[in-house]
Amino acid sequence: MGTELLKNAAVGTLVAATLAGGVIALLPRDPEPPRPAPGPAARAVAAAAAGAPATAAELTALIGERERWLRSRPEDEESWAVLGTAYAQRAAAFADWAALPRAESALRRSLKALPAAEGNTEALLGLSALAHARQDHMSARAFAEQALKQRPRRWTVHRALLDAYRGIGDYKSVGTTLEKLTALYSGPQSRALAARIYRERGWREDAAATAYDAAAAAEGPMERAAALVLLGDLAWDRGEPAEAAGSCDAALKLVPGHPGALAARARALAALDRTDEAFRDYRAAQRGRALPEYALEEAELYESLGANEEAEAAYERVLASAAEAAAGGVNQELLLGRYEADHGDPQEAVRRLTEEWERGRHSMAAADALGWALLRAGRAKEALPYARRAMKESPRDPLFSYHRGEIERALGRYGAARRNIGQALRVNPHFSPLLAPRARAAMAALGDPPTGGPGRTAGTVIREGRSGTAGSGSMGVRQGAGSG
Repeated sequence: MGTELLKNAAVGTLVAATLAGGVIALLPRDPEPPRPAPGPAARAVAAAAAGAPATAAELTALIGERERWLRSRPEDEESWAVLGTAYAQRAAAFADWAALPRAESALRRSLKALPAAEGNTEALLGLSALAHARQDHMSARAFAEQALKQRPRRWTVHRALLDAYRGIGDYKSVGTTLEKLTALYSGPQSRALAARIYRERGWREDAAATAYDAAAAAEGPMERAAALVLLGDLAWDRGEPAEAAGSCDAALKLVPGHPGALAARARALAALDRTDEAFRDYRAAQRGRALPEYALEEAELYESLGANEEAEAAYERVLASAAEAAAGGVNQELLLGRYEADHGDPQEAVRRLTEEWERGRHSMAAADALGWALLRAGRAKEALPYARRAMKESPRDPLFSYHRGEIERALGRYGAARRNIGQALRVNPHFSPLLAPRARAAMAALGDPPTGGPGRTAGTVIREGRSGTAGSGSMGVRQGAGSG
């Protein structure tokens, strides 16, 4: 398969981009589109032929090459699809939100030249990638399902569906679609995608084995770097920050300035008390264009150290970068809901996150965020079903465990609270610079399990438990809201 696909790369079409791995893929089509000259654009095409990520320089070169081509050939729907998807990829991978309207314009031009009903699968997949980059997962699913009707055996179609199902929280469909995708394509990119899904579900051993396979099979430097970052993330999940930092070091040797590797290494360095280096990496990861998520991590690290002035400036960057993303059409409600729950108005967090839930965003992250916001707003009883749902889908996520434990502590369910907060610390004692210390404080307040079995409760534990406060942070700063 790989030989034939590479042969067709020069006449392929760029059709799919994802946030998770920054992947773009090519589809063969006639008549022949331009053959890129040797250099970054050609490398972008070759990487895409294997479903691998491309660097910012390669995407920029490919965009420039297609724009020049289209000036004299404006009816080439295939090249419009290539251009639009490359813009979507650049926005998703490198926070270039101004590229999103350009992506939509190019993809609409492709559909004008060849409507979707007449078989423009490439534009449909480009629109799915664009919707995914904007975190509009319902639209991403609709476009991918249209493409599926046209090309049911194309693996990139199933990849687009997977991204949409993950964003929506349809995990049954995630499982069946992953099986179909891997049956059609067993290359390193399908293994990397499977490893990410296994990681989300808490299947750590399967995730690690599959990620190692993906790293071993990776070919280009960007592809191998992405696999190494994934291995670093898995080491972080196991509570092994030194190993996580080492994996990110290796990725950065291959691709200096890789934003994901820099942010992941910063997280690990902070856990190793190498905070000056952590801040250096956070700044480098946001150089040029700040991702709101990275800015939030940086702000919370400052907050955990008592550097309030620096933290406040970083929180302002969170809001500024979220506003910039929203101006490009990116749905920032989940991030802003988390921010409001911990650092702003919990009632506003509940409003934002409830609206997202009612729009159909039922992912494990959305369930956790809504449950936590409800607790912070003083509605612990309503919060618990959402926390349970998040942990049902990802039972080993320490943030989810901690949030659920604090909800249970607020409800007086001290045994369950002790179990879940303790699990968060066992899985990764460094899971958050703000929350890990608060989790330890909560465990101390809860005390040891009461003697005499589960049917009896020690009075001292009850008093200590009721005097404790729910931690915050995402994430969090405000203490005490929603507890009691």
